[in-house]
Amino acid sequence: MKPGRKAAELEEEIISLRRDFHRHPELGREEHRTSGIVCDYLEKAGLEVRRAAETGVIGLLEGEGEGGTVMLRADMDAVPVQEENDFPYSSTVEGVAHCCGHDGHTSMLLGAAKILSEMRSEIEGNIKFVFQPNEEEAGAHLMIDEGVMENPSVDAVFGIHLWSLLKSGTVGICAGPMMASSHYFELEIQGTGGHAGAPHNAVDPVACAGSIMDTVYTMQSRELDALEPTVISFCSLDAPSSPTIIPEKASLSGSIRCLHEEFSSVRERFERTVAGVCTAHDVDYELEISRGNSLLKNDEELTELVRGRAADLLGGENLESEVEVMLGEDFAEYGYHAPLAFCFLGIADEDKGTHYPHHHPRFDIDENMLTVGTELHVRNALAFLECENYR
Repeated sequence: MKPGRKAAELEEEIISLRRDFHRHPELGREEHRTSGIVCDYLEKAGLEVRRAAETGVIGLLEGEGEGGTVMLRADMDAVPVQEENDFPYSSTVEGVAHCCGHDGHTSMLLGAAKILSEMRSEIEGNIKFVFQPNEEEAGAHLMIDEGVMENPSVDAVFGIHLWSLLKSGTVGICAGPMMASSHYFELEIQGTGGHAGAPHNAVDPVACAGSIMDTVYTMQSRELDALEPTVISFCSLDAPSSPTIIPEKASLSGSIRCLHEEFSSVRERFERTVAGVCTAHDVDYELEISRGNSLLKNDEELTELVRGRAADLLGGENLESEVEVMLGEDFAEYGYHAPLAFCFLGIADEDKGTHYPHHHPRFDIDENMLTVGTELHVRNALAFLECENYR
């Protein structure tokens, strides 16, 4: 029996799993119920299962023959959004919902694990099924720190993200940079408070904050190469006060996203700009920049492998290559330890209401794509192990 038939036969089961996860969403590092279901499912499929990073799960399938090790990864966490859909399986948790598709990711990979476990005798090598917690807060490092890439050492990593920016039935992937690195900044400006009617007797941190935003946005468009995409966004300005008081402090926060490898140069310009404006306004400041996600770069050979499997499955006319985005994805962290390929599986169908953007209160997925994702996982793993000669 071919994997394609097996995936089709599991459709009802995979959808049922997805709806159960959707009904009971859990935030990052709180995926206790979800990971318990995952563990039970993998154990029943005959896999060697262990926990990692508290709520992460690793299932290992050892084939009958010797070979390399391929890793398939899904994320499990929900997001802090109040769902507005009215489904029988809508979220039962106030203020928490699966509005990013991770319920589908988990279900697709469970289906793939079941199919591949039944093909153990045909497999030469190992397959790791990794169910990762806390993707929304860049939790991949938690799994890496606990040895997910070792014992056995991983030779390649594949991942799939259900994607509402692509129409249902399409796959998007490109070699090289595909999803941006992200860094987050917190800036506190210390001025001197005073009366709003006598600003000359104060040092206004709000005026400084406004100048910083204007100057940074100018720097972004005039100093940075437009062919190396960079997006700097100020997302909050906080200066608690009243209409008659110039506050002592103002704070800014936001993100710096790069679809290239020259973040250090962007950071230097950003820090220089902030320092210069603060000096001009005669204020003190504290600036902290932390890393969110690394740049996600797809390996060229693995990208071609995925494109080939996706073309076989969906037809070459349903492949998209111009899919680079400035969003981040912590799947990138695995790329420091093994070559990887990450692709988008389109779920947008306006008639089904699955076209809303990720993290939107009405986000939903085209469930017909779940078995497509399962099948693509299976084909990617088998293709990698069959085309590599490790013996």
